[in-house]
Amino acid sequence: DQRQAVSDVQDVLVSTPQGTVIQAKNLMRVADSVGPSQIQRKNQQRIAYVSAEPEATLSEAVQAVNDRLPQIHGMLPKDFSIGFGAEVEQQAKAFDQLRLVLILALVLVYAVMASQYESLRDPFIIMFSVPTAAIGVVLSLKLTGTAFNMQAYIGIIMLAGIVVSNGILLVDYTNLLRRRDGMALRDAVELAGRTRLRPILMTSIATALGLVPMSLGIGEGSELQVPLARVVIGGLTTSLAITLLLVPTVYTLFEEGISFRRSKK
Repeated sequence: DQRQAVSDVQDVLVSTPQGTVIQAKNLMRVADSVGPSQIQRKNQQRIAYVSAEPEATLSEAVQAVNDRLPQIHGMLPKDFSIGFGAEVEQQAKAFDQLRLVLILALVLVYAVMASQYESLRDPFIIMFSVPTAAIGVVLSLKLTGTAFNMQAYIGIIMLAGIVVSNGILLVDYTNLLRRRDGMALRDAVELAGRTRLRPILMTSIATALGLVPMSLGIGEGSELQVPLARVVIGGLTTSLAITLLLVPTVYTLFEEGISFRRSKK
């Protein structure tokens, strides 16, 4: 109630070191100036927010701002800095969490296969199909001009459990032919590839085609799910094409290497 008006502040009584009491207007000069209506702090530092609603995606907006920042860095006063907050900060935290989820997903997939195969070697061979999906992910985002966001990251996590199915079919049937029929390594690999080609194509193509409507962005609000669908389709397509050659090759190399070491011993 003592600062409702300028005159109120001037009439405030101030004690001096000599013990006398005088009015504040005898110690100060009052002048009008422009200042902040409120002071905001973060981590004990004063901050000022500059916010906007970009028409582009968040990553494109951040890149556009970063491209212009060098033009004003030379004009910044001492001890001033520029940083991103709000949605950019939340996205970075979300990506860190999703990265941990992806690692856990890969570990769990490997653990489940290892328990079912009762072996560490066969699941390791099957896991070679996971990196091949990354090629399709990059190509699908690049060719369609889709920004990488949280939905795309979720699609990558889904691929960790989807793309291994083709390798499982190949390795499992190859082991069955060698164990049940006593077939030679090369013959078992070739027969397993020919026999399992049709179910692999059917499951992969059916999954990819089921996501095509979502990848086209048909309907209101569907653009949020478009990156997920395109990532899964791209990763599944390249994994299908490469796994049919890579997994049998790696399987043969591992088995021939083990047989060679045994023969030397």
